[in-house]
Amino acid sequence: MLLSKTFSDAASGVHYRDRKRALWLLSSAYPLAPALLIMLGIVGNWPWLFWATPVLFYVGIFLLDHLFGEDRSNPPEDVVEAMHEDPYYRWIVFVAVPGHFVTLLLGAWAFTSGAFPIWSLVGLVWTVGIISGLAINTGHELGHKKTKLERWMAKIVLAMPGYGHFFIEHNKGHHRDVATPEDPASSRLGENFYRFAFTREIPLTMRRAWNIERERLSRLGKPTLSLENEIVQAGLMTVVLYTGVTVFFGWMALPFLFMQAFLGYMLLSQANYIEHYGLCRQRGKDGRYERPRPEHSWNTNHLVSNLVLFQLQRHSDHHANPTRRYQALRNFEGLPQLPSGYPGMFMAALIPPLWRRIMDERVADLYGHDMRPANVLPDRHEEIFARLHRPAASRSSSPRTSR
Repeated sequence: MLLSKTFSDAASGVHYRDRKRALWLLSSAYPLAPALLIMLGIVGNWPWLFWATPVLFYVGIFLLDHLFGEDRSNPPEDVVEAMHEDPYYRWIVFVAVPGHFVTLLLGAWAFTSGAFPIWSLVGLVWTVGIISGLAINTGHELGHKKTKLERWMAKIVLAMPGYGHFFIEHNKGHHRDVATPEDPASSRLGENFYRFAFTREIPLTMRRAWNIERERLSRLGKPTLSLENEIVQAGLMTVVLYTGVTVFFGWMALPFLFMQAFLGYMLLSQANYIEHYGLCRQRGKDGRYERPRPEHSWNTNHLVSNLVLFQLQRHSDHHANPTRRYQALRNFEGLPQLPSGYPGMFMAALIPPLWRRIMDERVADLYGHDMRPANVLPDRHEEIFARLHRPAASRSSSPRTSR
């Protein structure tokens, strides 16, 4: 039952065997695995192990993605409901939640011990920061679901990076405005990662979340600053967590907590940056944007990184069907395709010239080099159009597959 399971639909006679059933455990094991490396580093006095997680995440998974390649298979629609109802997949997400906190606590212990050189502590903070960023991904999977338990677990795990507003902002803001110039969490063609993260995505998504929650409470006749405010609830969880860690490990835990949280923010910003770069929904005759469709997100089917990230990289189906669970997310032919899984693209995003070299032509190809429908950074409009706009070669203004 663990290694694989066959799902059947009596009405249609369809049978489907999920051969990745056991491999999905990687999504819950990865948040905890760094805790084991940190423990080995402490017990064996091997501080170099504190660097193992960043190397494995950015380099190891990148190499494994290209070694094992892509998995484009989809479960048949007839068995998706049965897969959704199977508690095994849900428990994998639940198990991931405490793993994040175990890694945080062991990281705080090592950081405040005074026993390790500064060069190793840099790797330690980066390690916990990656797991903090993955906590947002775990919260993302849980926060889109309808059960109270899953939604509360989303708030709990988001306490680790202090990013509780994501629960509101992502579901009610980003999914509404995605792939439009109005969305601060959708990057524009010509916009580098640092400008995106620090001038738009981080500050403006926080403001959007607060405005959404204020408007909701106002409609209910309740004050914004109250325990009814879900951002306040999440913030209090972070305050309790950080206070407890600081009391237990000492004041040196505070800089550690804030640094790992900052790196968690950066990991989310990297994900947001690559997921919709340059893509844009078009306005209809009524002035409204068209509904989000799979072609409004960059997609990737690289096997290993999808197994580690709850299949977040099938982002196209996620935005078209937000409540669909990770194990049933689909690949569609003809989608905008990233050339690597997220860890590889995260590295590229940190080097703007490399990112532009990889991605700008891909965006242009999607729109047949007619750049008018693309989401272009306004103050680089002339430069982008001079470099990429060749409408005479355009066959269509609709996105096409890029491989």
